[in-house]
Amino acid sequence: MGKHAPFKSNREVVESLYASLARGDAAAVTALLAADLDWWFHGPRRCQHMRLLLTGEAMGSAAFRFTPARVAEVGGAGNDGWVVAEGWGGEHDYWVHAWCLRAGVITSFREYFNTSVTVRELGRPAKEDVVWAVWESQSPRPRGRSMPGLVLAI
Repeated sequence: MGKHAPFKSNREVVESLYASLARGDAAAVTALLAADLDWWFHGPRRCQHMRLLLTGEAMGSAAFRFTPARVAEVGGAGNDGWVVAEGWGGEHDYWVHAWCLRAGVITSFREYFNTSVTVRELGRPAKEDVVWAVWESQSPRPRGRSMPGLVLAI
């Protein structure tokens, strides 16, 4: 695990992961992940789709399809940093993924379903005690429903 061809950016590593998942290429997915991947989930239990994909429990046409609407690098420098992606699964399932990479390998993963996320980078010099958001969910709220909001400190 965690041995892949060199990519130009952490964003490209994560985009390659989504492409590998879409084709069902387990070997390519495994090559992008650390053997001891740290995973954390927030949302309804029925929405633990990435866990099912990464463990091989969901396959074929029954598997949830993650198609990111937006992928962005946030925080870190060089081959160490975070990549955040967001998208919709149908009309009702909004998701946000935060991937932590070390030396170009995905080591940690945060998955949020039906949750608005703001990413804030700690350690960045703050001016006048202001903590800057480096990424915020851009998805509109579903009509007639509210979404909880969380802050991810990186």
